[in-house]
Amino acid sequence: MGSQLAMPKVSFAHIGLSVADLDRQRRFYIGAFGFHQEHQTELPAAGIRIALLGGPGGAAIELTEHVGSAPQHFADPVEGAGVQGYFHWALTVDDLDEAISAAVACGALVVFPPSPAQRPGIRFAYLADPEGNLIELLQHTH
Repeated sequence: MGSQLAMPKVSFAHIGLSVADLDRQRRFYIGAFGFHQEHQTELPAAGIRIALLGGPGGAAIELTEHVGSAPQHFADPVEGAGVQGYFHWALTVDDLDEAISAAVACGALVVFPPSPAQRPGIRFAYLADPEGNLIELLQHTH
């Protein structure tokens, strides 16, 4: 029999999100969810600006603004699931209703209201950030 390869140690680093307005999206994720900027870089020749934001619980998002990028929009998670590829990211929150209120105050739109999940002990909702990117919020109720 062949030798088995050792599995590499893997941990979450960040999710990348292409955005139209880096400054607006940075303000949203900082204000709505308590992220903070860890790093920023620019590639002027390529028309690219990047901000890496770290958040509570180890969540991280890399916002990349590229001049002339094309938008993608999903009205809700059902529509997003109909297109292959990434269509949302999820954050765990300790109070779903409070998290929704904070995000809406910063410019989010509720696209799927708080509901019990199919998995017992979880409530969830979907929001769209100011550019329409879907975010799932999860609250463990047990």
